[in-house]
Amino acid sequence: MGKYFKQMSHSDRIKMEALLNAGHSKAEIAEQLHFHRSTIYREYDKGKYIHRNTDYTEEERYSSDLGQKAHDYAQEGKGRSLKIGNDREVAKYIENKIVNDKFSPEAALAEVSKSGIEFRTTISVRTLYRYIDNGIFLKLTNKNLPIKCKKKRHNKKVKVQKRASAGESIENRPEEVKNREIFGHWEMDTVKGKRGVTKSCMLVLTERKTRAEIVIKMKDQGSSSVVEALDRLERKWGDMFYKIFRSITIDNGVEFSDYIGLERSALKDGKRTFVFYCHPYSSWERGTNENNNRLIRRHIPKGVDFEDATDEEIAYIEKWINNYPRGIFDYKTSAELFEEEVQKLA
Repeated sequence: MGKYFKQMSHSDRIKMEALLNAGHSKAEIAEQLHFHRSTIYREYDKGKYIHRNTDYTEEERYSSDLGQKAHDYAQEGKGRSLKIGNDREVAKYIENKIVNDKFSPEAALAEVSKSGIEFRTTISVRTLYRYIDNGIFLKLTNKNLPIKCKKKRHNKKVKVQKRASAGESIENRPEEVKNREIFGHWEMDTVKGKRGVTKSCMLVLTERKTRAEIVIKMKDQGSSSVVEALDRLERKWGDMFYKIFRSITIDNGVEFSDYIGLERSALKDGKRTFVFYCHPYSSWERGTNENNNRLIRRHIPKGVDFEDATDEEIAYIEKWINNYPRGIFDYKTSAELFEEEVQKLA
């Protein structure tokens, strides 16, 4: 009977995690570790989390570290003197947004305000970062935060290009594109998978005014695949394509070398859009594109093979980006702004 009343130690939790990973049932673990079965089930609930595998499947797992942190939180009363400690509902909401939905702390707090849920507590972004640093949350740590990138200093001196640009230079791009006042001007790039392993890649287009994103998986990185992807996009939008895609700015990669094919319409005689090429070694001239690519990397880290990623998985990433609250737009989403612009054109 004594086993029913003993408390789990950190060592017990580590053993429990190892036994679960080895395929043992909770009943077997209770017997082996000399605990009541209900104790093992309660402990599992404290330390469970969703693990995402490299093949994009997800499974529920147990972490001894999370279980220990939950135990310490309860025993030491870490949250009692904290503002958020009096409102576990808002803490859970924030944890879910950052850990599972991959939001930044700023975006998570914006969603708290927009949710319509009447939480008892409000905290500032600065306070939230401090709570995360101090380990106040059960499942949220700094590892869950987007990587903070140092701003690069752009060398505005244009390097000499080894070959001539395929088409029109960015120097001849209309001023209206630069100032972002007019809707319908895009930047385009490719996101590649694991080098030497993945043939396929993603074609990504970012609208400069709304930051709306389009992600298309291609079978390879050839210029013909890029043209085919734009052909499909033109067929999808029909006559609206020419209003929505006024221009596209790209780099000088081989995949974008067929500027005639990129501009030529698949549905009518003449051009469907205007293509402008950046200066060599000047990715900052497609800064909007580069920033949105970082959002893609929250789901598919650099070096990960996405050869087998389905169209549904790619569509999920595209939808996630477009519904991500943007601080630059007072936390409205690109999807909302894009729809407003399209309605003006209809």
